[in-house]
Amino acid sequence: MPLIDQITAFVSERPLATAVICVAALIVLTLGYFVVRAVSRVATRLFQRYVAPRPVEDVLTIVAASIATGVSAQGMWRFSGDVLGFDGPLRLLLFAFIEVAVITSAVRARRNMRENFSAGIDGVAVWALTCLTAVLSSMDARSAAEAVFRLAAPLVAAWLWERGMAIERHRISGRSRIHWRLTPERMLVRIGLAEVSDRTASEVDAHRRLTRVALAAKKARALREAGASDRKMRAALAKLDREMDRAVEHTGLAVDEARQEALLSQIGALYNTSALIDLSPPVPWAPEPASPALPAPGPRATVLVDDDDDDAEMVDAAPQTADPAQRAALMRAAREYWDKQIERRFVPRASDIAHETGMPLATARECRALWKLEPRAHALIEAAQSEHGGVDTGTFPAIEVPEPVLTANGSSSGR
Repeated sequence: MPLIDQITAFVSERPLATAVICVAALIVLTLGYFVVRAVSRVATRLFQRYVAPRPVEDVLTIVAASIATGVSAQGMWRFSGDVLGFDGPLRLLLFAFIEVAVITSAVRARRNMRENFSAGIDGVAVWALTCLTAVLSSMDARSAAEAVFRLAAPLVAAWLWERGMAIERHRISGRSRIHWRLTPERMLVRIGLAEVSDRTASEVDAHRRLTRVALAAKKARALREAGASDRKMRAALAKLDREMDRAVEHTGLAVDEARQEALLSQIGALYNTSALIDLSPPVPWAPEPASPALPAPGPRATVLVDDDDDDAEMVDAAPQTADPAQRAALMRAAREYWDKQIERRFVPRASDIAHETGMPLATARECRALWKLEPRAHALIEAAQSEHGGVDTGTFPAIEVPEPVLTANGSSSGR
């Protein structure tokens, strides 16, 4: 007899029982609906509170570590029954005590990391207990493949936990735990295929060309001071001229003030290498000397200097400095002073530069010798020479012109 006929016959023979069954089924369906809705709300709340704020990699780490922990717990279940002889409720209560200890240590290590930026002894305990449960699970394996699998599962869980801790530690503290000495980036830098900074290709090329100019100037100067032969001097000067032409052509050295300053800084550092052996750096662990009482204000100390072996005049005493940062600051100040005076159609002397900026006179002479070759300054000096004759030595005589601001030595004059 078909099922539908059996149901129809049961309803016709027992209408009261059919009504009770229908009411009970309706109640069960209603309760089931409310239970499913409550479970879905709780699951949604838990998801929004614990899962949604976490990155995807953290969620996947927790899922994979949970699966690996379950595999380890299954191995301990078999070990507790086959080796220890546990059975029934005792086996259910005691088989996963190591896994519970691992989870407890992991939670404590995470709390320590958030408070002290270090997992501490609990982090060590996680790895020790993981190795213990891996060894015990593999001892009840039926084959070598199963033993390797049971050894690997807990270690995978511990590794995922460690990586999750490292990511969170870096997110909280902003620093990584270690820095590897051998990385692909360091290898590429070592063999010259990568740069250690984020400079562009044009910046790297400009730096190399300026360095070649500075090195060629240093070599020419060393040969001149050593009294080299004319042939060697001609070759050194030709190389310096060649490198300078390339730098002006490819780096914009004639108009770029930043690169002019960089070239001067390199030349200054190369020319004063021997000053390094005379440095007397302070002892970092020595006590600081007591500050002496400041003297009463009075006239500044002055010395007589010979400006380019021509004129003698009073300038402020400026001690020689070997500090690169201080030297660069003096270079910038001297450059700003020079540019302002050139804008006024005024060519300062070396002593003027030293007096205004506090730069050593020898350095001021070197800077002036380079800057006076620039187009505007060179045009002013040529105009003075063509009108009054003579050669510019840094103390060029005052020139009187209808405009009272055109001078070549640092003092304005007028007719």
